[in-house]
Amino acid sequence: MFVAGIDVGSRYIKALIINDNKKIIAKKKLPSSFENRSLVKNLIKDLSGEVGIDFNQIKKIGITGSGRDTVDIEGIFSSEVMSAGKAVYYLYPEVRTIIEVGAEESRAIKVNSSGKVVDVVVNEKCAAGTGTFVELMARTLEISLEEFGKMALQSESRIPMNAQCIVFAESEVVSLIHSGVDRKDIARAIHDAIACRISAMARRVRVEPEVALIGGLANNPGFVFALKSNLEIDNLLIPEEPQYIGAYGASLIALDAVSIG
Repeated sequence: MFVAGIDVGSRYIKALIINDNKKIIAKKKLPSSFENRSLVKNLIKDLSGEVGIDFNQIKKIGITGSGRDTVDIEGIFSSEVMSAGKAVYYLYPEVRTIIEVGAEESRAIKVNSSGKVVDVVVNEKCAAGTGTFVELMARTLEISLEEFGKMALQSESRIPMNAQCIVFAESEVVSLIHSGVDRKDIARAIHDAIACRISAMARRVRVEPEVALIGGLANNPGFVFALKSNLEIDNLLIPEEPQYIGAYGASLIALDAVSIG
């Protein structure tokens, strides 16, 4: 038996197919566009073809993400919070706090010992704590995203950044560059500033171990280091494919619907 999960995000559509053992057998992502309605169905069809099954063999499709209302295929719809909580609890039942940092928003989720979401805080009004901010800062420093995260780990100096707004932060970074500050120290300062904002948000749900980090920024070692430091914890549980967690949670919810049905 096969079910699919789709996470229609503001920047990317992530899709995957799992079998009845809850194993991911195919996954793929594409940039979001005005053609999301057709993109989603074609994406699932492409994945079906990759694993040698017909689209009609997919019993259910779980759909989540900020753009989930833009698709018109039949499926089980769930919020980003519920999908994230479902997937993380399945992977790490010991987790009580989930931090998710996506392209356009970030959130902190609290779950209990049964995996039920009991509290959530969302930062969706300011891009300074999101992946978009990181991309802008990397471009400002004229380095790749991969290099940006690694460069921050090479710094041995702490430079405070005062600006919290994405616009003023860019101006501050340019000023530091013109002042001759080493790029690796600027990279660390940027990651520290992001981690400080995310940590403050997470503390609003009362951070308790274990803590999981999901979303694309979980792939950034500089941010991971800075977040652990700001939260004063030694360990963060990070899934192998943190950016696919929403889609995976949606697929697990769809699988539950098949079992109940």
